Formats: sequence, C-alpha cells, structure tokens
Amino acid sequence: MNNLKVLNHYFVKYKWHFLGGLLFVSLSTIFGTYQGVIVRNGTREIMAIINKRAPVDENMFIKYGLTITGLALVSGIFMFLMRQTIIVMSRHIEYDQKNEIYTHYQRLDANFYKQHTTGDLMNRISEDVSIVRMYTGPAIMYVANTIVTTITILIFMLSVSPGLTLLVFLPLPILSFLIYRVSDLINKQSTKVQQELSGLTTQAQETFSAIRIIKAYARENFFEQQMNEKNESYKITSLKLTAIESLFAPVMGLMVGLSVLITVWYGGSLAISNKIQPENITEFIFYVFKLTWPFASLGWVTSLIQRASASQARISEFLDFAPTIVNHNTNIYSLTGDIEFRNVSFTYPENNITALKKISFKLPNGKSLGITGQVGSGKSSILNLISRQYDVSSGEILIDNKNIKEHNLFQLRKNMGVVPQEVFLFSDTVANNILFGSRDQSKNRKDVEEAARQAGVYENITNFSQQFETVVGERGVTLSGGQKQRLSIARAIINKPKLLIFDDCLSAVDGETEEFILGNLKTEMADKTSIIVSHRISSIKNADLIIYLTDGEICEMGTHDELIALQKEYFKLDQLQNN
Repeated sequence: MNNLKVLNHYFVKYKWHFLGGLLFVSLSTIFGTYQGVIVRNGTREIMAIINKRAPVDENMFIKYGLTITGLALVSGIFMFLMRQTIIVMSRHIEYDQKNEIYTHYQRLDANFYKQHTTGDLMNRISEDVSIVRMYTGPAIMYVANTIVTTITILIFMLSVSPGLTLLVFLPLPILSFLIYRVSDLINKQSTKVQQELSGLTTQAQETFSAIRIIKAYARENFFEQQMNEKNESYKITSLKLTAIESLFAPVMGLMVGLSVLITVWYGGSLAISNKIQPENITEFIFYVFKLTWPFASLGWVTSLIQRASASQARISEFLDFAPTIVNHNTNIYSLTGDIEFRNVSFTYPENNITALKKISFKLPNGKSLGITGQVGSGKSSILNLISRQYDVSSGEILIDNKNIKEHNLFQLRKNMGVVPQEVFLFSDTVANNILFGSRDQSKNRKDVEEAARQAGVYENITNFSQQFETVVGERGVTLSGGQKQRLSIARAIINKPKLLIFDDCLSAVDGETEEFILGNLKTEMADKTSIIVSHRISSIKNADLIIYLTDGEICEMGTHDELIALQKEYFKLDQLQNN
C-alpha cells in the first residue's frame, strides 16, 4: 500500500463522495442483512404450522414476502447511491490524475523524451491510470462493503450463538493467510505485465509511424513477426498472472462450503441440545451466503490493489522526474533580440557526447547569423541551447545582456519563431497548422494567407480541394516534404517574433523556390534577429555573420566574402555546390 499513499490527497479532495459512499454502503448492508431476521421468523412460523402448533395464515406469508422484497428494494437503492458516490469519485480521480500526468509530461524537457519511448508514456497515462482507478473505485467500494457486512453479520450472529459464530468464521484466517502469500506474487507479475504492455504499445506506435518506410522496403513480414513475438511474450506473462489470480475462486468456494457444513453440523447439534432454535440454522446459512460475495471479492480486490500498486509505482516513477530546465522568472516583458555566446560548451546528458566546445559570438538585434559545417558538428545544438531545450554545460548564453537562465522561459519562447529540421504538422486543417504559431487570438484568415505567401506555399494551398480548410493528415502525411517545410515557415512567421530560427528548413525545396522564399523573408526579418542553419551556401550567404563548425568548434567566422577570401573549408563547400 506504500505506493498508493500518494492518492490519499484525492480522497481528501472528494471527501463528501467518499464519506457518502461509506454511509450508503452501511445502510445498504444493514437493510440487506436484516432480511436474515425475517427469514428466521418465517422459518419459525413454517415449523409451527408443520408441527400443528399454529394454523395456516396466508397473509403472514404475504407479509414476510413483502417485507423481504421491501428490504431488498431499499438495500438496492442505497447500493445504487453507493456506486454513484464511490465509483463517480474514482472517475473524478482518474480525470485529475490524467491531467496531472499530462501537465507533468509537458513540463519535462528534451532529455527525458530521449530516454523514454512514446508507447511507454502513453501506456502509463492510459492503461496504468485505468488500473489505479480500479483501486480508487471498485476496490474501495468492495473493501468497505466487506468490512461493514462482516461487522453487521457478526453482531447478528453473536446475538444468537457466539460458539457457532466462532466456528463459522474459523476458515477466514486461513483464507487471509493464503491471500497474504499470493499478494506478493500478484504484485511482481502485475509489474511484468505492464512492462510487456508498454513494449507492445511502443512497437505498435513505431510501426504505424513508420508504415510508409516499412512498405517501401517490403518489411511488413519482419515487423509482423516482431509484433507476434511481443504479443506472445505479453500473452504468456498475462496468463501467468491469470493463473495466480485464479487460485482465489476455488479457495473461496472451499471456505464458504466449510462454513455451511459447520453451520449445519454444529448448529444442528446445538438445536438438538435446545441451545439455539432450529430456525437459527436457516438464519446462519443466510448470513453465510451473504458473506460469500464480500469474501469472494476479497481475493479479487487484493489483486486489484496489488495491480494498482504496481501501476502507481510506474506512474510515480515518471512524476518523480524533475525537469532540468526550470523557469524562475514569471515577469512579462518584451525582448529586443541581442544574442551572445560566451565560451559555451555543451555535452548531451543522455549519451555524454560533447556537441559544442567553447563557442563564442555576438549577434546584435536585427542581424542575421548563418551556421553551416560538417554533419554532426553541433549546428542544431546551438539552436537547442538558444530555445533552451537544454542548458549549457559551461559558459553562458546572454539574451539582451541577461543570462538565458534568468529569463522568463515562456516569454522567451513566445518571442521565437522556430522552424525545426524535422517538421511536425498536426492532423488538422492547413489554416489551423499555420495559426498554431500565433498566440494572438485576433489573427484571422488574412494573416494566415499573408504568412503562406511569404513562405511561398500560398499557390500550393489554393490548389488543394478545400484550400486552407484542407486536413493535412497525421504529421502532414498528405503533403510533400517541401510543402511541409514551407507550412512550418508560415507557422513561425505569422506571430512576427523577435527571434527567427531556421534549422535546415529549405532542404526539400528547389533552388528557385528557395530564392523566392528567402527574398520574401528578407523583408520579414529586417528588424528581427534571425539564425539560419543550412548545408546550402545559398541559404546563408546573405547573413550578416556566418559560422563554420567542425567537431563542435568554430573554425571560421565572418561574412560570406570574408570566408570565401580565406579559401578554407567554407570556400571548399561553396566551390563544391557551385561547380
């Protein structure tokens, strides 16, 4: 139960649902249990008629029948109210918990997402939360029902015969011991089941995301085999859990059977000795069967609690992750866009690869920076640091002469327009994908169209069947690579940010389209600080400052003409692309 203690604040939050549920379960149990008294009295009357001690009275049987029906009806109403409080409470907790996890996921930084798969993230917020809900709802409800039913029936039984009550309850400690022994096995096996399910979800998600490349290489059979193997492993693990859980049902049946047998045997001997009345045997059997479901559910509830404990441990594992990128400033202010790197070095924490070594440069407001270099030389790493996806390992980055860590993180990012190397489009309309880049609710279709024109994608959009209302499909699957890149550019510039960051975002367009887009963006970027990463010299040659990186270090820096005059690596790249 230690893993489930973190849920206690939810029970406090929904205390009226919780307390109301306990009240209703108590009332439902009391009315349901009192039927035993009516059964006892009815049995006494029947025996009196059989023994010729009383005449047959049909109205008496009608009265007993209506009384039992009325008690059952009232008990059922309170049971309904019990479910409407406790089960509804569990749904509220499930809602809150999913929101809490989702909010926490969004707070975590790039390092976390590089270490965990999407399938695992999805499984913990869906499957694990659903399993935990079975504890906050059904498990709580049935435990309360078992406790109240046991106490109520125990009081009724003790009032008749303490000795017979003791013998009827004798098998229960044995049952408790068996539950204790099996619980640990259930807990361990439940953890394995959830781990297997995470792997299965990850495999499916990865297959669906990569379906085009899978078909292109005709690897459907290979991935189908992988899925079958993971499915088989999940099935075997789940069946082991089912086998453990299935031990409870026959044990419950045996315990209940023993209790009935003891009631008939010892109760009969007590009746013969005139220590109890014969009708008390019928009453006790009624009570035994009233205890059947509460104690039969005990094994199932124990399984639910153990599985919920394992799932909550997995949820808490992610909730305990603290983001390394923390915002300490909540002030609202505007940025001018001055950027300075001072001896910045950076090593990726997830793999200890050093991406940047003592990088230094200044980029005043309104100026442009072009970055090029070898593959893996650290170009994108500079952009990740400016948008503060990571923090520097040493040195410092200044924005408007203030350390980037001292800025309001959200204010900083709101003033940025970022076009990443890997374009991501939502399964939504073209217009909404462009508007995603705007924080201004007043932006309208005219602004969307203007951004599309500047990005050189307006004519493509107007040729679509639904134009700006065309749904692009998951991740923009219906668009070409160049169209996706240009839509991403339109998204970045619609908000007219102070900082524009382009990470090799024109690689999928031809030279003529590239020139057209850069010509349009020249006016847009006139008063903005812009950084362009590209392997193409044509994309960065007009930048105010150009950096050429090699192995995370700046080996050349200057204007296009200055770097050409050096006749080093930048010059070689220019010659290679122009010849």
